[in-house]
Amino acid sequence: MQSGAGRNFISVLASSSLAIAALAGAQTLKQRPPSPPAAQAAPSESIAAPSPAGPELPQGTSLQVEITRCYPMRAGEAIEGRLLHPIYADGKLAVPENTLLHGEVVSLQPDRKARWHARLMGDFTPFHKPQVRFDELLLAGEPLAISAATAANGAPVLHLTAPGVTPKRSFFARHWAQAKGQLHDRVAYFTAPGKGDRALQLLYHQLPYHPERIEAHTAWSFELTAPLMVPDPAQPAPATAVAAPANGNPETWAVHALLTRDLTSASAKPGDPVQALVVEPVFDRDEQLVVPQGSTLIGKVASAKAARSFGRNGKLRFTFQQVRFPEGYDKQVQGALAGAATEKTQNLSLDAEGTISPRNQSSAIAPLLLTMLAGRALDADGNLTAQTGVASNGFGLVGRIIGVAAGDRNLAAGIGFYAAGLSFYENFLRSGSDVVFPKDTRIEIQTTPLRAPVLKPEGQ
Repeated sequence: MQSGAGRNFISVLASSSLAIAALAGAQTLKQRPPSPPAAQAAPSESIAAPSPAGPELPQGTSLQVEITRCYPMRAGEAIEGRLLHPIYADGKLAVPENTLLHGEVVSLQPDRKARWHARLMGDFTPFHKPQVRFDELLLAGEPLAISAATAANGAPVLHLTAPGVTPKRSFFARHWAQAKGQLHDRVAYFTAPGKGDRALQLLYHQLPYHPERIEAHTAWSFELTAPLMVPDPAQPAPATAVAAPANGNPETWAVHALLTRDLTSASAKPGDPVQALVVEPVFDRDEQLVVPQGSTLIGKVASAKAARSFGRNGKLRFTFQQVRFPEGYDKQVQGALAGAATEKTQNLSLDAEGTISPRNQSSAIAPLLLTMLAGRALDADGNLTAQTGVASNGFGLVGRIIGVAAGDRNLAAGIGFYAAGLSFYENFLRSGSDVVFPKDTRIEIQTTPLRAPVLKPEGQ
């Protein structure tokens, strides 16, 4: 019996030992899951590792932004624009062209010149100039806050492009071509897209008061007031950065730069220095860097003529003879103006030699037509209401209402002759227009390849 009891005790003891071992094994298995974090340490370290920093736009970087639609002329109005030109940093594309920016109209400043001119025509609208500030840049769909100066130099942009070499023409041929161009512009005013909106604006300007708006394609130039770190761009620099020969012609380099100071035909003299900062790197046909970003083009005014009386416009021409590289050494070049972005209201033209001048808008048709219409009021025969209405067209809708309501032929004729005299003054007697290039005007210079290596200082 004792031996059976002993055997039973041993078997119970063995079973207990096995159960304890199983529990211990189970506890060991339950303690293993915390070990994976050690295996995950490598990914967590890669996440924590700092990503490569993107390019930094330094303080003072110039941006040109254009709005694509009209906005009400109202302080606090939110606006959206697009970047007119790409921005490079350290020779690499940092912000691509057409990048969206958000901003607002900060305040409205009186436009006294526009007010006085409009009042002479019977328009008493208190015209303003908007001051805007852009404070947000959209990169890859993500908003990026920027610190920028307030801009007040908004104007529709005209992109000048130098034409090809044209043969010399006689005095009569030049003026005939000019007349045909003016006629084409007049016809395009009535046939080009958007004629409904232009007709509405024409009606508005006949009223003594009308709402204001910021016109579509108005552009502003402004500078960053603090450095801006932008994400590393995923896309490469545009292919246009490489200057390639066209149609078998010798290789030319198109250098994009910003003028470092104001330049105007009103005060410029031949020989005055001109400098421009290169804002895009230039590559040769082998895609080798030849003119780095940050280089300075050094040139001079070749010819300048200020505007004069009797509608004679000013002229300006400047060239570049030297490029100064960031490393501190210079090379000789021969560069002429091939393009520029200017205010559309200046209505400038650029010839094949690089001379800039305002287009001549003088016309003898308008003064003659207004004089003939004004004389209709003095005809004794005919309908008095119709004749006074036709003649009194020199003071907008206000002039017509006064001329018709008064029923006086002399008063209606006086209003009409006032319009004819004002038109004659604007077309022939007043001073012409000067060429004005503000600071940071974007220009394009065409130059031929340098004769010596560009990126190596002398002696290397």
